[in-house]
Amino acid sequence: MNERYDAPGPAARIFNGAIRRLAESGISIQGSTAVRVRGRSTGRLRGVVVNLLTVDGRRYLVSPRGNTQWARNARAAGEIEIGPRRRSRIHPVVELSDDTKPTVLKPYVDRWFWQVKGHVGGLTPQSGRDELRAAAPSIPVFEILN
Repeated sequence: MNERYDAPGPAARIFNGAIRRLAESGISIQGSTAVRVRGRSTGRLRGVVVNLLTVDGRRYLVSPRGNTQWARNARAAGEIEIGPRRRSRIHPVVELSDDTKPTVLKPYVDRWFWQVKGHVGGLTPQSGRDELRAAAPSIPVFEILN
């Protein structure tokens, strides 16, 4: 696992906070989904907004900014809470191996490149299999189980 982490700047933090509050209220903007992950040291739930991707009936979370706090927390906890606060459910997650990530990264980049460009390991919608494979170690991808 590559330790790349593209920290959001102040403007991105404000924007993401607003989108997270909408998602926690049940309003999705272009696939945005409210997720809460138990903190590694505090044990408290931490909220974040992510894009929930479905490929062949399976659901995935991608951390385009790299090894973010929510990705580290999900890896440690092995589960996440998804959905608006009053209707959220806890789901186990499993991190994909680098070899399997390209099949998820391609549709993710195709759908949300306009939103994540510059933060997705140099990938573009035109990226080929070799580029996807090269970027995979720097982009955590989790499958949501059940």
